[in-house]
Amino acid sequence: MKTRKTKTLVLSLGLLVGFVLWTVALRFWDVQAIGPRESAVGLATLNRYFHHLTGVHMTLYVVTDWLGLVPFGIAVGFAVLGLAQWIRHKHILRVDYSILTLGGFYLLVIAAYLFFEQYHVNYRPVLINGYLEVSFPSSTTLLVMSVMPTTAMQAKARIKHPVCRRWTVFAIAAFTAFMVAGRTVCGVHWLTDIIGGGLLSNGLVGLYAAANERA
Repeated sequence: MKTRKTKTLVLSLGLLVGFVLWTVALRFWDVQAIGPRESAVGLATLNRYFHHLTGVHMTLYVVTDWLGLVPFGIAVGFAVLGLAQWIRHKHILRVDYSILTLGGFYLLVIAAYLFFEQYHVNYRPVLINGYLEVSFPSSTTLLVMSVMPTTAMQAKARIKHPVCRRWTVFAIAAFTAFMVAGRTVCGVHWLTDIIGGGLLSNGLVGLYAAANERA
């Protein structure tokens, strides 16, 4: 009988494999020059339809861009917490296990971001300040859907008051939903960028969850 940890790990690996297959599809399936400056985009029919459906909303783009500082600030906060524990206990292995694995998780997210800054799958459907920027996977979606769910896990474990814990988790979920929805409809990403960011982040979050699952 599979343990809960094994199920979580299998699911996360499945999502990561799905992300790889999604990326391959974008490279080779229905590739058309529909982007600015005739940039090629995979799954072009789907992306073009959705982009025409939503249009471009730069105000929403700017709002979600600035709000991206929230998960970044949270990640820095946990990094400071881990450093403080390391200094206090004078040994890195005495830092809370969940904080150590969270640090490893953040490194995986950063590595994924840096990889796709170099390996360009496609570019944004609009120019940003006159420049053609890479857009796959959506970095904001990756950041939000990586940091906020793991923050919710930390909140559930660390906040003792049930009402405070419940509202904190609710606020995290609402913020995540707003950010992903806002990034989806603001028109600065192709739909496939958002889906790719969701697959990758959920796969990585699953690895973190499995690493901290007891049984």
